[in-house]
Amino acid sequence: MTPQVLLVECEDRRGLVHAITGVLLKHGVNVVGNQEFVDGTSSRFFMRTEFDGAADAHELVSEVRSALPVPASVRLSDLTPKRVVVLVSKEHHCLGDILIRHAFGELNAQVLAVLSNHPGLQSLVAKFDRPFHFISHESFTREEHEAALLKVIEQHQPDYLVLAKYMRVLTPDFVRRFPARIVNIHHSFLPAFAGARPYQQAFDRGVKVIGATAHLVTEKLDEGPIIVQQVMPVDHTHTARDLAQAGHDVEQMVLARALRLVLEDRVFLCGNRTVIFD
Repeated sequence: MTPQVLLVECEDRRGLVHAITGVLLKHGVNVVGNQEFVDGTSSRFFMRTEFDGAADAHELVSEVRSALPVPASVRLSDLTPKRVVVLVSKEHHCLGDILIRHAFGELNAQVLAVLSNHPGLQSLVAKFDRPFHFISHESFTREEHEAALLKVIEQHQPDYLVLAKYMRVLTPDFVRRFPARIVNIHHSFLPAFAGARPYQQAFDRGVKVIGATAHLVTEKLDEGPIIVQQVMPVDHTHTARDLAQAGHDVEQMVLARALRLVLEDRVFLCGNRTVIFD
């Protein structure tokens, strides 16, 4: 039996773990994993509990909520694969990694479709028998292009959007439609080396470390809550092309880990920061 997951967030106070696990004991389920954290700055309590056993979901959530300070966020997840739509532009490395992991059941996700503002990756997506939608941005305003994207996205009703090197800036109105439901990946040079050819810029500057950042997208775009970051050392022997290849490798790993955390309900928001139960 796949464990169920209880997700709780509320104001901190004494006895919360006892109160929550007491409800679980009353319902006769068995706790197989538990993680909790108190953010001292905001005095917020976070808890993720995996358990085995049958319980009435509505009653369990209602009783847990009644045992907590008001207001409280209480949610039960059965870890059903999340519905995902992927957005890409021209680069294949992150998309290819997602499609391979999806094909072999390594992501807790159902990849519903891939949308792109360029046609070049259609043959790659076809190899994995996923729908590909080419929606050109040429001759359209940003708002008109996003309206065309939304028309397709809404047909699939995704839980999450994944920006797998999607190189278009999203408008605030678009982002507001998917609060805390858009995952993005980019190199970690930002705000330095922004714009075109960041790895050439990094080479010209003689950087000694490169990395990648995966985060949730907010209206401030690349300033959203960080999920995963990773770096690797480089040196004078690396060409600009070597840096780009290494950067792509890191981006794949970071995005894959971030997606695992998000799709397994291991990420809580705490202001513009995240609480991660890995």
